[in-house]
Amino acid sequence: MTRVVVVGGGIAGLSTAHALRAQAPDAEIVLLEGSERVGGNIRSEAIDGYLCEAGPDGFLDNAPATLALVDALGLTPRLMPSRDEARRRYIFRAGRLHEVPMSPAAFLRTRLLSLPAKLRLLAEPLCARAPRHDETILHFAERHLGREAAHVLVGSMVSGIFAGDASQLSLRACFPKMFEMDATYGSLVRAMIAKRRTSRHENGMGAPAGRLTSFAGGMEDLVRGAAQSLGPIVHTGRRVIDLHARSAASGGPRLVGARAFSVTTLSQRIEADAVVLAGPSAQSADLLRSFAPSVAAQLRVINTAPLAVVCLGYDTSALAADRGALDGFGFLVPRGENVRILGALWETSIYEQRAPLGKSLLRVMVGGATDHDAVDLDDATLIATARHDLEQTMGLRIAPEFVHVRRHYHGIPQYTTGHTMRLERVESGLAGFPGLLVTGNAYRGVSVNACIEDASRVATQAAEHLRVVAHRGEYAVAR
Repeated sequence: MTRVVVVGGGIAGLSTAHALRAQAPDAEIVLLEGSERVGGNIRSEAIDGYLCEAGPDGFLDNAPATLALVDALGLTPRLMPSRDEARRRYIFRAGRLHEVPMSPAAFLRTRLLSLPAKLRLLAEPLCARAPRHDETILHFAERHLGREAAHVLVGSMVSGIFAGDASQLSLRACFPKMFEMDATYGSLVRAMIAKRRTSRHENGMGAPAGRLTSFAGGMEDLVRGAAQSLGPIVHTGRRVIDLHARSAASGGPRLVGARAFSVTTLSQRIEADAVVLAGPSAQSADLLRSFAPSVAAQLRVINTAPLAVVCLGYDTSALAADRGALDGFGFLVPRGENVRILGALWETSIYEQRAPLGKSLLRVMVGGATDHDAVDLDDATLIATARHDLEQTMGLRIAPEFVHVRRHYHGIPQYTTGHTMRLERVESGLAGFPGLLVTGNAYRGVSVNACIEDASRVATQAAEHLRVVAHRGEYAVAR
């Protein structure tokens, strides 16, 4: 029987193991997670009747791979679609919250952008051609939308998705569909017109709109469900301290029956025919440095943005009397607005059952790529920062009845310029070790949907390799 070891019990590792079980039913699968729990940054904590998400708040329900996994795990009845109110989103600028315009009429009325910025947007079809080098998101946005709109609209969006700096992140790596649209049509307006002609069921960006969706128990329902489905395959508290490859693609002969990889934890050594590294890129780099130093070097360049999450609970009637009812998804803050927080999510406006009856929950993000030191602030300072900035942005002056802080010292991976070339070098380097693969949010998308889709791709590659190994074994025995 062939054996594959999956290192890492986050959503990427769990999804890989689940897909492998279907695609390689005759293989033995072992999943090793270093901590005492699965899920990685996905963590839903029920405290005093509040449901606090430490990581992603949900997923868009337009991803077939994610919906298939949810259905296979029997979690479809637990899906929790976001409220309609969550479609309303805000940006804080010039001392007030502005609703992001979602129609031409609303765009003309909004004070979020100045009149010159609005006029500049009309010139988008005449934008300059894309440069030959790997373009940053900010440069792309300035080229198409102008400097002001790029900073306000795109800069804040990048903070919300990546906790990142738009002037450093690669357009091609972070938004590959946008990159392809630009390469094909040269203009976002022309791209939207072309897409509308080809499909009446797609939105202006050429993809189904999708609805933000979570679960009744929060996003941790997904990773718990996956772990329970896998059963004894999953081993927590098993940190991998060493990985050894016995042979490369160009290596010499190996004894019949000998496995290609040796995986060592503090308590055991496991021989495997294939290994999938599904943890953070820095941890994978540590395991590869002894026999694949060039690959390890590429992985170490993938930095992360640290992030602190502050959950604040309020009495709903007192909150409404102080600043008015919460009526949207929340807000983001472009850099340069004299506010330290990246933004806030109005959790009880997004989902049902996120707080006790008569209470409201807000989730504030602090830190990111442009504020690395924030994650090291003590709890009292983080809470004070969140409260001060909520007063500045929302006019919220009352004290919270509930507080909870969670830190991610190694938060969201940053796909800086050159990221796609780094991935090509990683793939090239790993080609010398058939059966050794990497997956996770450090490579081809930071979202839950992207991790699940990439895990399916990697599982297919691993299953194909295991079939080759099994065939060689049968041939050797026959001889």
